[in-house]
Amino acid sequence: MSGLTEHSSGADIFAQPAKLMLSNDKQGARGYIAAVRGRIAMKRLMMFAAVAALAGYSGVASAQNAPAAGAAAPPAAAPPAARRAPPPEPALGEGPWDLDSAKGKVHVSVVTKGLERPWAMVWLPNGDMLVTERPGRLRLIHNGVLDPNLIGGLPKIYAKGLGGLMDIALHPDYARNHLIYFTYTKEDPNSSDESTLVLGRAKYDPGSHTLNDLQELFVADMWYGHGDLPKRCCGQGPATGSYGSRIQFDKAGKLFMTSGDRNYGEMVHDQSNDFGKLYRFNDDGSIPKDNPFVGQPGHKPEIWTTGHRNGEGLFYDNVTGKLWESEFGPRGGDEVNIIEKGKNYGWIEVTQGAHYNGEPAKGIKNVPGVVDPILTWPAPSTNPGNLIIYHADKFPQWKGDLLMGTMSRSLLRASFDAQGNVTGQERFLTELKQRFRDTRVGPDGDLYLLTDEPEGALLKVEPAK
Repeated sequence: MSGLTEHSSGADIFAQPAKLMLSNDKQGARGYIAAVRGRIAMKRLMMFAAVAALAGYSGVASAQNAPAAGAAAPPAAAPPAARRAPPPEPALGEGPWDLDSAKGKVHVSVVTKGLERPWAMVWLPNGDMLVTERPGRLRLIHNGVLDPNLIGGLPKIYAKGLGGLMDIALHPDYARNHLIYFTYTKEDPNSSDESTLVLGRAKYDPGSHTLNDLQELFVADMWYGHGDLPKRCCGQGPATGSYGSRIQFDKAGKLFMTSGDRNYGEMVHDQSNDFGKLYRFNDDGSIPKDNPFVGQPGHKPEIWTTGHRNGEGLFYDNVTGKLWESEFGPRGGDEVNIIEKGKNYGWIEVTQGAHYNGEPAKGIKNVPGVVDPILTWPAPSTNPGNLIIYHADKFPQWKGDLLMGTMSRSLLRASFDAQGNVTGQERFLTELKQRFRDTRVGPDGDLYLLTDEPEGALLKVEPAK
């Protein structure tokens, strides 16, 4: 299939400022969206005036067409058909399970249950684990046992839709400074349901039940959600979805962070806002001087790359120095990307998926100025979670392979040749019928998965004996 539709060319696909490139208003994204809402309100006032002008005529017409006294009333309209509820999510058994994969059997066991929509995990130097729950809770797992006491000291968290408490990471020098980083959504206290994405930092002493020295290091300029939403293309979803928010440190101590498009993809290719970008920070939240757009008018200095829909996975490979990212497409078109400084990954104009309303994409692939994904999948959607590149010794047959939990209830493994070309893929753990949100390699070299379920669990995957 050609990389472009018959209506566009590589030269003009991003050069439609009236439709695609949005205002560089000094108030940023919030100022632009407020202006759009103002236009919506004016149109509604005009409609109300027209309705009022016709009210008298409508009343007369209604009286003239009313049934005569004693006549039977017209039959009532049938109520609209109720939407079918989604199927219940299968309950996870007690395990353990010995399951097949293309490179040998694996043994899967439950470390702990009792988690609600767990989102991310991290190991402390003493072997304890911290786990975030999207509804806004931070949990401690000690010696494989979930502590019933919550860790306090979190900020107020906006936990509607897909918002809430999300990723977590340790400072590279955590053993000395006890700093942890986490992402979450917050609500504007003066504007109901107007929310954005935040990078927070705090001190956490191992074994304790509270955070100290809480800081907001970064508040994204992607406030959105209050009142009348602007008209958007492509059948996009609610404002409480697509926040992104994975974080990773590289070997130099720089922190990378994904953001989603908030289901407002038209905002992504305006570089004066933070919708659908990948950011890069120093460990104190300041902007590195070598970020690609520092000093460029109309560009946010925190931006490292642009053109992202909803980055749900991020992994810095210390062996190769590559930064891997996974993100949702629309219907199909989910992606795995290798992130390169300053590059454009295409969304919303370029996608190998299908827009929800059938509207064609302006570009498919091989579009000049756009980096194509390393991996992508047609419909039905893969629904990617977090991903890793495996380098440990427990599974020597997986070395160099990509492993990614998916919310289509499988663990995906992809292998590559020496040139980085994909040589094979498989999906396994499908028997468990669980949505897998987070995928990590533990200090022991085993694989750990968090299930994105109301009754979520932490699972351990190791070689079967």
